[in-house]
Amino acid sequence: RPARGSSGKMAAPTSRGSRGSEPGAAPYGNFPNYSRFHPPEGRAGKGQGDTESVFLPQELSVALYQHLLGLQDSDSSPEAPGASRELKLLCCDIDPELIRRAQQSSPFPSSISFASLDIMDPVAREPFLSSFLQRFGRSSFDIGFCMSVTMWIHLNHGDRGLLELLALLASLCTFLLVEPQPWRCYRAAARRLRRLGRDDFEHFRSLRINGDMAQSVTRILTQQCAMELVRSFGSTSWDRSLLLFKSTGARPPGLGLRSRLLSQE
Repeated sequence: RPARGSSGKMAAPTSRGSRGSEPGAAPYGNFPNYSRFHPPEGRAGKGQGDTESVFLPQELSVALYQHLLGLQDSDSSPEAPGASRELKLLCCDIDPELIRRAQQSSPFPSSISFASLDIMDPVAREPFLSSFLQRFGRSSFDIGFCMSVTMWIHLNHGDRGLLELLALLASLCTFLLVEPQPWRCYRAAARRLRRLGRDDFEHFRSLRINGDMAQSVTRILTQQCAMELVRSFGSTSWDRSLLLFKSTGARPPGLGLRSRLLSQE
């Protein structure tokens, strides 16, 4: 989730008190109890027969791991034989407290890595991701998951930040599953900040990419990032789209952004 570093930029909250109990107290989307009010099983894509839930009722990273390996909740401990060789997950969040909690509760410590990382900070991001991939002799990820993150990047970093994020993910992943928040969520997030007497999101009123955000994300990834839409899994219980994209192979994947940032025009 987004944060900003030095040079007058906003920093991520690091203590429980700084977030508070009000959702508006988490301007980067780092809600302390997010999985309780938006549980993984609510992000229900559809399998064959339109009856299969994509995610299991667990913390999201663990639910993804279990789903991808076809495990059930009863398989969560100890780790399934051979699982660590078959699948490695890297799960990043800007909030070190949330990362600490995830690390402590994970039943798959050798297969799921957690890291506190500001994905919008290239100085921290690029050496970290390069090092992680090199450990496994890889230059890119098979699949990336961007779940209810795009709005927070967009609000805190503007249109340029959203374009940068999507270009980065497209360069890093063969497949990409995105859950973009609809525009009404942007307005709700801004209202929560105002109710708390806080300044509005810096970029909210100047965003030119707005309206149907699922359509906008799809357009950016397919027209500017060399990806194709493979499938839309419909809407979750929160009326959010789950969109699966695949790299077209038009350019080699890489860790860094191209020297020229993509523009919306």
